[in-house]
Amino acid sequence: MKNRLTTLTAFLAIMAVPLASHAQGKIGVININLAIASTAEGKKVIADLQKKYQPRQQELERLQKEIQADQDQLSKQTPALSDEEQRRVGRDLEDKQKLLKRSTDDAQSDFSADRDEAIRRIGQKMVRVIGDYAQQNGFTLVIDGAQIPIYYAAKGLDLTEEIVKRYDAANPVAETGTSAKPAARPASPSSATKPK
Repeated sequence: MKNRLTTLTAFLAIMAVPLASHAQGKIGVININLAIASTAEGKKVIADLQKKYQPRQQELERLQKEIQADQDQLSKQTPALSDEEQRRVGRDLEDKQKLLKRSTDDAQSDFSADRDEAIRRIGQKMVRVIGDYAQQNGFTLVIDGAQIPIYYAAKGLDLTEEIVKRYDAANPVAETGTSAKPAARPASPSSATKPK
């Protein structure tokens, strides 16, 4: 029995040597969300989404100010209003608050759906760029540092900047005459600017 165990251990050790030498390679780290937001296409998408949702944002802000003005007016006029008039104004105010909440939820849902679709589309192209880069440069593993806790990584392991350069080169964005504002550095796709 002991001989079988020794033979099995020796066999596994012999088999592990080629696997270990083959598995040695470079490991890279990328922050995919930062990379997507840093590409020219990502910056343009963010600017386009902000422009698209700006009218809705302004309408929500207008409605919020209207509600605040109604609340102020109601608090000032309460002693002078009849009970019936107070109930009517209170119902109107409640209806506006419900409309604001519903409109805000709808705007956030629509914004999130558009943003998520853009991130998915850019992310698919980004993964191809990462795969090509990893193969060309001898990486055996590239991980997303924002998804997996990394307690230490040498500076040379972060591929984000290089991948952004390669992505922009492979996916040029046509200039539209207006300069896109640089994107903030979101930690996740959900931290992009949302309408309030």
